[in-house]
Amino acid sequence: MRWANPQYLLCLLFIIPLLFWGNRKKAGIRYSNVEILRNLPVTTRFSPRILLKILRVFAIILFVLALARPQTGKRFTEIPSAGVDIILAIDTSESMMGLDFKINEKRTPRLEVVKNVATEFVGRRNGDRIGVVVFGEEAYTLAPLTTDHSVVVDFIARIKSGMAGNKTAIGAGLGVSLNRMKGLPGKSKIVILLTDGVNNSGRIPPLVAAQIAAQLGVKVYTIGAGSKGQIPYRVETPLGPQQIYRQADLDEETLKRIAQRTGGKYFQATDTTSLKQTYREIDTLEKTEVKVTEYTEYTDHYHGFLIAGIVALLMEIVLSQTLLRKLP
Repeated sequence: MRWANPQYLLCLLFIIPLLFWGNRKKAGIRYSNVEILRNLPVTTRFSPRILLKILRVFAIILFVLALARPQTGKRFTEIPSAGVDIILAIDTSESMMGLDFKINEKRTPRLEVVKNVATEFVGRRNGDRIGVVVFGEEAYTLAPLTTDHSVVVDFIARIKSGMAGNKTAIGAGLGVSLNRMKGLPGKSKIVILLTDGVNNSGRIPPLVAAQIAAQLGVKVYTIGAGSKGQIPYRVETPLGPQQIYRQADLDEETLKRIAQRTGGKYFQATDTTSLKQTYREIDTLEKTEVKVTEYTEYTDHYHGFLIAGIVALLMEIVLSQTLLRKLP
């Protein structure tokens, strides 16, 4: 509820006191001798004519509220220009469960950290269409391109290690991402491809997929997640969860060449802080100014106050001339 003319509400601060105290007159009786009245008992009976003043005050309050024009409104937001089309291609292979990343000083699987950082990235991209592709031994679309970012965030939360197989098909992941963008009218299209390994599966060589991306005008930002060498992993054993170390290999050269061929950039993220910084830098590099137009549609509600005020005023007039008529 809002008031179109709120200044009229200030009138209530002056009108109501004036009605009660502004025109007070001393009571008098027009008779030459009132000695006989002095012996009459004093009564405190309620005077029905006070109802007339109440109706008048009520009517004036309603008229003032009608002048102030109470309104309710609905706000509409229109985004006339599209932002960037973004595909988040995320490696979900078994190696993404490495424990070389931390959240609040606690060792956390790489994939969980990536999900958290990707969710923050999606929250900053107003007006963009965003989709999610996961890849491992195979690759498939988890969330198609959409401006409904709540849906994208929900799908990111469902990502699990091994959901597309335990190997790493970088070329397939990029190929499925390009297939989702093929034929779209957007001016700017990018793929943010994150992996922690080497291409050891799939029928599409990563550099061939990169060449196709360049032909389609899709820019690819590649992220090498994790560090090389011996990485801790948590495994289940008959004696309970145990921590073991495995060799981690990252094909940085291929990721750099993919980025170069498509006009993108390669980033290495060896911990949570550098991963967050990587997504923030990409966010800055691909920032588009989206024009947002807001419309508000208001509905007036002064009619009810006006009608109620007229009814109260008519009631005062009718009662003052009939039941509550003042005799001389």
